[in-house]
Amino acid sequence: MSCTALFWRDPLLPHVESRRACDSRANYKAHSHPTLSIGAVDQGTSLFSGAAAGPTLIRAGSVVWVPADCVHACNPCPGTAWSYQMLHLDAAWVEAVRQVPALASSASRRQVLLSDDPGLYRRFCQLNDLLFSTASWQDKDAALIEFIGDFSTAEQPAISRIVDPARASEGVRRVVALLRQAPHAISPLEQLAQLAGLSRYQLIRAFRTATGMTPHAYQLDQRIIQARSSLRAGEPPAALAQRLGFADQAHFQRVFKAHVGVTPGMYKA
Repeated sequence: MSCTALFWRDPLLPHVESRRACDSRANYKAHSHPTLSIGAVDQGTSLFSGAAAGPTLIRAGSVVWVPADCVHACNPCPGTAWSYQMLHLDAAWVEAVRQVPALASSASRRQVLLSDDPGLYRRFCQLNDLLFSTASWQDKDAALIEFIGDFSTAEQPAISRIVDPARASEGVRRVVALLRQAPHAISPLEQLAQLAGLSRYQLIRAFRTATGMTPHAYQLDQRIIQARSSLRAGEPPAALAQRLGFADQAHFQRVFKAHVGVTPGMYKA
């Protein structure tokens, strides 16, 4: 069974990207997004990894809300395929639209929410149908604003709270900042441990607690986040692979597909 992945973007609506995947068997590595991600399962089932209680089964008709910077992976159950939709929304844009009290906003940013409400799933599908249609960008923007404004995080069950790097030690925060600022740099674990003032073992444990990843996995994730942005801006994959510090284009393609589910060329197109 073949997999079809479609992306929708509009330069007039830079705060949103939508994706549709049909009959997908792609398995993702743990990754994060700088955006709020809202997904819906259309067919099949998926295991959401990243919840505090362990992998969570997500069924057809479910809608999941994944805050920005939450380390997670959604993969089909072994030996099966699934179909899904995913919206990626600029987190600052979402907060500006919602205009919720600061305390409530802070709480929703730290929780993964999972809803089995048929009405919410139906409204999500209607929104995504509109985004992929030939409707005007103004109509699409209005529908997005209405959907996000109506989305009540207080009414949706939470399956996890995300980790908060801001609560890590000063040394770990220095390493996080370095890897965010220069994901392309060669950063041996020993040097990162020295920067943190910890042993290599202590850094791995503390870093995973703060981010959900090891330093190396976090650096690769930051490279892919930057790669997605640069591909959307039109940068060629070959030049991007070299600039981001991958060994070669084949290495870049393997890592990108493991995080995004498609090749850099497919994503750019």
